Amino acid sequence: LCCECGQFHLVLDNHLYNFQDEVDDELICHICLQPLLQPMDTPCGHTYCFKCLENFMQEYNFCPMDRKKLSFQQCHKSSLLVRNLLDKLIVLCPFKAECQQTMQRCELEAHLQNRCPGFKKYKSELQQKKNPISKGKEDPPTKVETITPKDPEVPSGGSSLVAESSAAAVVSLGTAEPGLVNPAFEETEEGENLPQRTSLVAETNTIEIHRDDPEEELGMRIVGGKDTPLGNIVVQEVLRDSVIAADGRIAPGDHILEVNGVNISSVTHCQAVSFLRHPGPVLHLIVLQEKGFSNKTAQQDSASATNREVIHVTLIKRDRSEPLGIKLIRKTDEAGIFILDLLEGGLAAKNGKLSRNDRVLSINGQDLRQGTPEAAAQIIQTSDSRVNFVVLRQPGIQLSDPVEDGSTSNSSSSSSSNGGSPVYHRRRLDQNHYRRKSNYQKGYVSHEKTVAIKKEPKESLGITIGGGRDNKNKLPIYVTSVQPIGCLFRDGRIKRGDVLLSINGIDLTHLNYYEAVSALKSNAASHSVVLKALEILPLNSTEPSLEIKEQGFGWSPLWITWLGLPSYLHCCQDIVLSKGNLESWGFSIVGGFEESKGNQPFFIKTIVPGTAAFRDRKLKCGDEIVAVNGVPAIGMSNSELIPMLKEQRNKVTLTVVSWPGSLV
Repeated sequence: LCCECGQFHLVLDNHLYNFQDEVDDELICHICLQPLLQPMDTPCGHTYCFKCLENFMQEYNFCPMDRKKLSFQQCHKSSLLVRNLLDKLIVLCPFKAECQQTMQRCELEAHLQNRCPGFKKYKSELQQKKNPISKGKEDPPTKVETITPKDPEVPSGGSSLVAESSAAAVVSLGTAEPGLVNPAFEETEEGENLPQRTSLVAETNTIEIHRDDPEEELGMRIVGGKDTPLGNIVVQEVLRDSVIAADGRIAPGDHILEVNGVNISSVTHCQAVSFLRHPGPVLHLIVLQEKGFSNKTAQQDSASATNREVIHVTLIKRDRSEPLGIKLIRKTDEAGIFILDLLEGGLAAKNGKLSRNDRVLSINGQDLRQGTPEAAAQIIQTSDSRVNFVVLRQPGIQLSDPVEDGSTSNSSSSSSSNGGSPVYHRRRLDQNHYRRKSNYQKGYVSHEKTVAIKKEPKESLGITIGGGRDNKNKLPIYVTSVQPIGCLFRDGRIKRGDVLLSINGIDLTHLNYYEAVSALKSNAASHSVVLKALEILPLNSTEPSLEIKEQGFGWSPLWITWLGLPSYLHCCQDIVLSKGNLESWGFSIVGGFEESKGNQPFFIKTIVPGTAAFRDRKLKCGDEIVAVNGVPAIGMSNSELIPMLKEQRNKVTLTVVSWPGSLV
């Protein structure tokens, strides 16, 4: 059963759909006589499904309609308008007995994975048939995602971290991997793609952190979580003279996969902070660390294939440069190369046959049992159309149940539905912020309140503040504590974490720290005080309490709470990166417009050692990109922003909002 359309068909055949209404003949493929899928236009003005036309052209050299001479290379994707019209055709859920819902064709896959009771029942019955012995066991087997990168459940104990982590860039396959400003290949001035470095190498390492004081803070800032587009928990900054800095093995950009035996690669931001703040003399961490680019090939010992399943999978590229959406990695304890992740919207994820943690035995007949990600990338890049995989799958690997909230942490390759190629009016930053409309409210939302207080002239407000536009992150003024001696504590409406907007009509949003302190003190001398503040509230009241003992660096808001601020409080900065013709910009991005989620911010997910972004030192993991060379990024899809970045050969100006990561 196909996990994308919910019907039975051969892997190489088109998806099947049950359409609610009769479809206009102009939108019908005249090879399969079904509504077009991945429509391709011919020079002679006809349109066919991609798979239909490709299969036809393997046997014939003319157009099926007018028999004019034709080659597949002359054909091109139909306009965005046509693709959007097709995606919006109304289809019926194929599981009629359990589900009578209708939806747009482009929404069916997400419906099946996240909401359809019929598909969930089918998968449950299929698992019971495959693993009848597992029924009745106390501990359920570890679940690994294999079809679409939804949020996996948090396992009860340790699991295969290589299988469950989802680093943004481990090896680049093709020239425009979704979510990755390709670090391994860049276009030359002649327009050809030449490999400068063959792959991006990453390793998983176990690190033990020892603390003399079990409650001493680690001294690092983290971003990410499954409730954000970043997905993984990523180290944003290591503070000087801290426990982590003294150890010296953890660096900004590292992905934290496990804490004291608990897998945190798929937990919320607040859950991860809670795990990392847990006191103890020894902290056991497993981290994914990118080591930069490498041309070296590593020969490793072969592993036994006893009791494992050998699977043959064929993926078909539209052209040589199309990415497969696969991330590969080497393991330190086992020879060969393994699938780390399948990118949402990529060919491999849509095909549905490859799974995380599969070991690649060969590609297009070339033996990779002792191979490297570099060699695999080269084979895939030079393949014309068909890419034939032979993989080894361990027994007991299961599909994960769909997650009901539908949140996903991976980069998107969805096309924008705005129609046609977008035309952006270039404008520079006349102000310090972009006013942008976004429905992104993951985790937290802001609520404005006005507090009017009558007080004695000499009575203190009784609050301490942080932030200020002179802060390196250019934060708004926020309350760090409400002391039990002032009038605000007695009133009870101003709370720690509130952002202060004004006092007695004086705007505080553009002041530095000392200007704000002066304004608060001078106005506190009056008989009445009117404060306007912004309270940032969690949308999910079930998150763990983080009101634990505060030491060392003092209290500061969590990184995720800043994401709930309205855009007029965002203070942007321009970061100018420069590189050579054959260099990569060296960062990956996630987020952007998706049909199912609307507009999401673009975030920096990884920064590659030894690249332009790494050398500049200003860009950080978790930074939000709001514009590229003055062109606003809001409304763009991932597949629209990446080409814009790749077009900039030697210099690019990124306008970013940088929020400080959560301190652990």
